[in-house]
Amino acid sequence: MSLSRRTLSLLTALAVLVGSVVVGAVPAAADPGPPPASMSSLGDSITRGFNACGWYVDCTSRSFSTGDDSSVNSHYLRLRATNPAINGRNYNESATGADSSDLLGQANSAVARGVQYVTVLIGANDICTGSESTMTPVGTYRANVDAALNRLKSGLPGARVFVISVPDIQRLWSVGRGSASARTAWSLFGICQSMLANPTSNAQADVDRRSRVRQRVVDYNTQLAQACAAYGGNCTFDNNVVFNYPFALNQISGWDYFHPNAAGQQVLANVTYAAGFGW
Repeated sequence: MSLSRRTLSLLTALAVLVGSVVVGAVPAAADPGPPPASMSSLGDSITRGFNACGWYVDCTSRSFSTGDDSSVNSHYLRLRATNPAINGRNYNESATGADSSDLLGQANSAVARGVQYVTVLIGANDICTGSESTMTPVGTYRANVDAALNRLKSGLPGARVFVISVPDIQRLWSVGRGSASARTAWSLFGICQSMLANPTSNAQADVDRRSRVRQRVVDYNTQLAQACAAYGGNCTFDNNVVFNYPFALNQISGWDYFHPNAAGQQVLANVTYAAGFGW
C-alpha cells in the first residue's frame, strides 16, 4: 500500500526532529583551540620534580608539566614540538611543601605572566601530615581550590586549565611496606605519617586509619572534579587517571620513597597529557 504525500511529509518531519534531538543529546567535545604559547604549573613538590635528579633538591627540569629534560617528555616539550612559540615560556609556580592554601598565590603568579595553559596538581601535603587529625578538611580544601580557580578564570579568561587528581597515597603504602629501605625512610624523615605510620601493622585501628585517609583523597578528587566542572569549558579534569594509575616502587625516589623519580615523572607526563586537551 502506498503512502500519501501528506503522510510522507509528516514522517520526514518526524525523522528530522528525532534526529536533531539525538544529535543534540550528545554535545561535541569542546575545541581546545591551538596549542598554547605559554604555560605555568601549579602545585607542590611533585610538580617541582623534587628528588627526581638529586638528593633532596627540586628538579624542575624533570617536572612532568613544565620540565625541559627529554627523559621525561613533559607537557611543555610535547607542546613545544607542535608550537615552537612556547619555547622558554614554561613557568613552574609550584613549591615544595605547598598545600592547597598556597594555591591562590601560585595562581596570582600565573595570572601575572599571562599564560595560556595551566596545570594544577595539589593535595598530597593536605593529606600527608603528621597525623590523620591534621589533614585539611574537605570543605577547606575545596574553598582553597575554588579561590585559585576563580583567580585564574578572572585573570586568564582564555586560558586552558588542567586539573589533575591527587595520587592514591594508600598505594604508596601498599607497594612500599615490604621494603625495609622504604619503611626506614618513612620513619626517619616522618613522611606522610597520616598514612605511613606503623606500615607493617595489621591492627584494626591502623587498617581503619589508612582507609579513612584514602577516603579523604577520594573526597578531594571529587571536589576537584566538581570545581573544574563549575569552572566551565576551559577546564578539564583528568577523570582520576593519576589516582587510578598502578604505580610501582621503581617509579618512586630511592631517597625518600615518596616522590616520583625520573621514571615516575615520565609516567605522570604520559598519563596526564593523554587525559588532557588533546593538542
